Amino acid sequence: MCGIVGYTGHREAYPIVITGLKRLEYRGYDSTGVALLNNGLKVYKKKGRVADLEEAIIGKDLHAHIGIGHTRWATHGEPSDRNAHPHQSKSGKLAMIHNGIIENYAQIKKELVNNGYTFTSDTDTEVLLNFIEDIKENNECNLEEAVRVALKRVTGAYCILLIDEDDPETIIAARKGSPLVIGVGKGEHFLGSDASPMLEYTKEVVYVNDYELAIVKPDELILKNLGNEKIHRLLPS
Repeated sequence: MCGIVGYTGHREAYPIVITGLKRLEYRGYDSTGVALLNNGLKVYKKKGRVADLEEAIIGKDLHAHIGIGHTRWATHGEPSDRNAHPHQSKSGKLAMIHNGIIENYAQIKKELVNNGYTFTSDTDTEVLLNFIEDIKENNECNLEEAVRVALKRVTGAYCILLIDEDDPETIIAARKGSPLVIGVGKGEHFLGSDASPMLEYTKEVVYVNDYELAIVKPDELILKNLGNEKIHRLLPS
């Protein structure tokens, strides 16, 4: 069980994400981290509690209007800085957080190693992230499509949030067996593994179902299934 938070909109993302992580710290406290996107991707992560991360990044550039954050309860790999989320892809352009367990990660990792990938952590999350990037690059598709293709190959449970340096307003999210809530505001969206990080900003929330993909922009929320069909659910206006 881990805590996830995301934000895209007109506000500063870091205060929203870090406050949300404090509220979700009951879901995991062995390490924590944030990824912020503003003129490049910045990832800050630290073994320990949210307060340890806050202290470690005093003076860093935290300005951004999009960000994701994670508080971890270790499954793959010991608690450490390098195993903390978010993870960055091989290119450095993608960052991802993940709640759940990818059961067939070892098989996928072997394929990627044979393709020349190296890994900096012991996590199944880094494997899934680079699998997504490998699909994106080899098929010349966008991140949304790469996520959809990858998730058809994996077994296990997941809730994932990704941001892409080449698409600086969008969070791609998906879930199976691990909760995901999206809060709807005016020109902004909030994401979390429960609603507690967003309730001070909005009471309008959408619960994402298993095998659903969310494309989340400040002014737009699209839900799709893994077959790329839009889900026509009544969303808050």
